[in-house]
Amino acid sequence: MTFLLGLDFGTGGVRVGVFDLENRRMLGENEEAYETVYPRPGWAEQSPLDWWNALGRACRALMQTLDRPEIAGICVATTASTVVACKRDGTPLRPALLWMDCRAAGEAERSSTSNNPVMDYVGGANASEWLISKAMWLAVHERQVYDDADIVCECLDYINYNLTGRWVGSRMNATCKWNYDSVQQRFPAELYAELGVEGLEDKLPPEIFAVGAPIERISENAQTHLGLSGRPVLSQGGIDAHIGMLGAGTIKPGEMLMIGGTSVVQLFQLKEQRPMQGFWGPYPHALIDDHWLVEAGQVSAGSVLTWFEKNLFELDADGRQALRDKAAAIPVGGTGLLTLDYFMGNRTPYREPLLRGAIIGLSLGHDRASMYRSAIEGVALASANVLKRVHELNVPVERIVSSGGYAKNRLWLQATVDAIGMPVELPKEANLTIIGAAAAAAAGSGLVADLFAAAEAVRQDTVVIEPDMAAHAIYQQLLGEYIEATELLMPQSRRLATGQLKG
Repeated sequence: MTFLLGLDFGTGGVRVGVFDLENRRMLGENEEAYETVYPRPGWAEQSPLDWWNALGRACRALMQTLDRPEIAGICVATTASTVVACKRDGTPLRPALLWMDCRAAGEAERSSTSNNPVMDYVGGANASEWLISKAMWLAVHERQVYDDADIVCECLDYINYNLTGRWVGSRMNATCKWNYDSVQQRFPAELYAELGVEGLEDKLPPEIFAVGAPIERISENAQTHLGLSGRPVLSQGGIDAHIGMLGAGTIKPGEMLMIGGTSVVQLFQLKEQRPMQGFWGPYPHALIDDHWLVEAGQVSAGSVLTWFEKNLFELDADGRQALRDKAAAIPVGGTGLLTLDYFMGNRTPYREPLLRGAIIGLSLGHDRASMYRSAIEGVALASANVLKRVHELNVPVERIVSSGGYAKNRLWLQATVDAIGMPVELPKEANLTIIGAAAAAAAGSGLVADLFAAAEAVRQDTVVIEPDMAAHAIYQQLLGEYIEATELLMPQSRRLATGQLKG
């Protein structure tokens, strides 16, 4: 048998899984949590040392449970744009800036003034979440940290360094988040200088590897830390949701992966470049040679629902399920409320980090269930708004595969399917990122010919969730209200988020 190890570093913790390639199934999984700190509104940080320690605990426990199977290959996927400033030996100089941290909104806005041709690949402007914007923020607000940093990288690069002792970057992350020119295969030093981070190209991981390319065998120290019986080859990974495209088998044009979790990400590929206003990309060669990757998404989605369940209502597991059951009994649009999901800004289609959440229509007669039901609908409407924009751009979407938090919250899943009005396939194996990482590991280990063959080798059975078209008609009406409310409140959101109301 051939076993592959996939590592998935999410927002709340690391998930590790062993995939049985011959039988196309997960042999076992384990998870370890780490902490997120929110120093100020809109800021979010984590300790890189926590990632490595959590990985060791999770993997050693899993290996012990599975009687230490021989691992043929390993691959890592992580959240994108979780940025580390560190010394060359991996010593962090400050906590990592988490992907959802939007402190660099001003820096991102400055990037929109550049005429550098590489900006065409990102729709004309960087996002506040991305490594470049965060490096710009460090260069202005924590100059000593920026100057002392030998390496500015992402979580993926930091973990791969700890596994092999080599600083390498993923072509996916570099193309999507670092303004790397994957056509010319170069860092745009002139753009970095224009944006106030001259010399950043010397701080980034110097070697760029395509997804699925072999890096080298993991070190003896990493072997011990992970509890493995051998030293498998580490293959290059990438962004967690994007690697999930391999696990979902949605790598051909016309197919879309929609992963619901802390955020929602919608991903699809084009066979040629075309304008995609309001989206990230299209990115050339980000996942697969001669394909253009497009990314859309919602910054806060499952995190909004968690905020209601845990932070606002302070419910335990039984209480959360009771809340969902009660909310499910309320018909679509039956609350008289409209919730905007922009708790941490918007990615698509507004690309506005300063948008903020709202609940409109509250009365003394509303209860927790009605507020929660409206939040579910608001997050679902955000997905429908993304698909609306896709259709307006005449991009064909013939198949949607979904996974993530949807599998654990069927009310959210059905609301999303009803809101977009299209069937959605749900794989029986929930963690497509780990399965996608296994696919990349199979390619890098020489077990399959390429990433297309790798995606086919790990393909999972799915169940189809059909939309309720009567509910969809109501969601279409709500979508109009959602869009109108967004446009009306956008100026106020910006003023509130930037503190312009202060005397």
